[in-house]
Amino acid sequence: MSTNFVEVTYQTSSDSVNTNTMGMREMQARAYEARQSQYLLLKSPPASGKSRALMFIALDKMHNQNIKKTIIAVPEKSIGGSFSDTDLSTYGFFADWTVKETNNLCIDASDTSGSFKKFMQSDDNVLVCTHSTLRNSFKSLEPSDFNGCLIAIDEFHHLSANDDNILGGVLQALMNSSNAHIVAMTGSYFRGDAEPVLLPEYENRFDKVTYNYYEQLNGYKHLKSLGIGYHFYQGSYLSEIEQVLDTDKKTILHIPNVNSMESTGNKYQEVDHIIDSIGEIIDDRNIDPKAYDAGVIFVERKTDGKIIRVADLVNDNPKEREKIQGFLRDISSVDDMDLIIALGTAKEGFDWAYCEHSLTIGYRGSLTEIIQIIGRCTRDSENKTHAQFTNLIVNPDVSDTLIKDSVNNMLKAITCSLLMEQILEPRLNFRSPQSKENSDDSINKDKFDNDYKKEQEALKKLNEQKKSGTVEIKGFAEPSTDKVKQIIQEDMTELQAAVLQDNVMQKAMAGSIDAEVANRVHLPRIIEEKFKGMGLSDQEVEEIRQHFVAEALIKPSRIKEKQNGDGTTSRFIEMANKQFDLDNLSVDLIDSCNIYENAFDVLSKSVDAPVLKAIKNEIDSQKITITKEEVLILFKEHKIEEFMATHQRKPSLESNDPLERRLAEAIVFVEQMRQQHGR
Repeated sequence: MSTNFVEVTYQTSSDSVNTNTMGMREMQARAYEARQSQYLLLKSPPASGKSRALMFIALDKMHNQNIKKTIIAVPEKSIGGSFSDTDLSTYGFFADWTVKETNNLCIDASDTSGSFKKFMQSDDNVLVCTHSTLRNSFKSLEPSDFNGCLIAIDEFHHLSANDDNILGGVLQALMNSSNAHIVAMTGSYFRGDAEPVLLPEYENRFDKVTYNYYEQLNGYKHLKSLGIGYHFYQGSYLSEIEQVLDTDKKTILHIPNVNSMESTGNKYQEVDHIIDSIGEIIDDRNIDPKAYDAGVIFVERKTDGKIIRVADLVNDNPKEREKIQGFLRDISSVDDMDLIIALGTAKEGFDWAYCEHSLTIGYRGSLTEIIQIIGRCTRDSENKTHAQFTNLIVNPDVSDTLIKDSVNNMLKAITCSLLMEQILEPRLNFRSPQSKENSDDSINKDKFDNDYKKEQEALKKLNEQKKSGTVEIKGFAEPSTDKVKQIIQEDMTELQAAVLQDNVMQKAMAGSIDAEVANRVHLPRIIEEKFKGMGLSDQEVEEIRQHFVAEALIKPSRIKEKQNGDGTTSRFIEMANKQFDLDNLSVDLIDSCNIYENAFDVLSKSVDAPVLKAIKNEIDSQKITITKEEVLILFKEHKIEEFMATHQRKPSLESNDPLERRLAEAIVFVEQMRQQHGR
């Protein structure tokens, strides 16, 4: 059974696809407003128009800011086509974008480094190359050679400050020893996952323009909803594929890496099995000569005889793959293709607007990769109102010696869904009832800078419909410094990733650690570790902590309305399986709630009891030493007294209930402290 962990609805406002008098979409106009910045970081989802945004900025810099050359670096050659000649003046801009074919080193250049050096010595003004070409060419040049140049890095998340990733060092050298301008663009919100893209002292010099996923999807014409779901299976995924592959939906299917636990080890046989599950291959050129010659596979669906058109991108034959990729680039009709089967391709830079379903087999370790895969189905197109991402995850076999790996993958999948929920939903505004802005029911504009302006306007519309744009919390500590505002504005998704990867917080998710202890003791620890270079005070940490807990628990999709007996309407939210009046929330109340209980509840309904027990056992097996701070919370909030009043006995260290064992550990901790102090 497939279960959606996240489902978000959108308003189809058309804001993100309509253009202004200069031919710019909303995101492009926002980026263009920052065109004077020497260092600009543009975060924007797939299909939001980053390539054209760069064209607008680069043309302005070359015409009006004394920039002589623009060098655009992309991670792979196939993406270079996004920066080919483009008519901009017809739609209101002052110039068109042109690139000499000899200066597009992503087409076919035998000596890319030589061509790069020749460009630097010429009067030509635009060059497109790969990250690799820029990196290698830089070895024979000095940073000062790039004076008066704009260096644009597409798919910025490919870079890293790691010693093994030289391009990150190239940018740092340019920032240290040249007057070059830099525009970095990314569709990821996770900064290269494990490694920082740039060292903090360099990244902080960038002006940031963010156009988030919610703004993008909420502003489409056709797409009304997006689901992120999981299908848990046992055995081979091939035996489950018919249950989740709906060939009436335009689908991109990513099979697992051959080295993963989900793979059979033979990717070609897997493709054959998937095709056989649909029906019989029909070798008939007359169906569509152009498609046939390009390598499209025609499959007669066994249920009704309909011809399903399949593209096999797993095939490693270079000539055959090039033909089918060329066909896919030229698709102009919804009927041209039904199913694309891929392994390492059809992710970033791949555009099939008609795709309705991204179906991925196996856990993907990179959050950036997952965003790219989801982005394949979230293009706006008149053939769909709903987009769906489904991840097939192997269900832990309680008798399998690899159960630890299975459980970890399942937990990571939950982590991913929670992170995606954060960027797919609009952000609420939290404040204290004592806030000076309380008299004004509009969005508090001091909380977020212009990066969130349009999102907040969308929230205001939502507020008018559901009265849920701003939430008041008694005792809430509002951001008091620019550092806190910056973290809340830019880094909450990064913080959530760190929280979800913490062993203690995973225990809290499963109910093995008291929620209040997790929120008040361990969350501040994670915040301090995550932002240790910023010198946060205790008060600043507390402000970030409260905002994080509120944002994790209270989301627009969870806010409901009910009619009261007197005819009035009130808002409520379900937390910890209870309904709470949204007008009577307090910091103490939200601190008492397990911020990830909802996700674990969804999981518990998706797997059977033995599997759920195995998951909890695996989480519980991670021994976490109890701390003085945790013990103080447990005693101060009378957790042990409540247990003894309910059960008429002390908590036992031998209990099967991990929470009871934790209470018993607290008692032992206190007794040991008393012995050490001789009382």
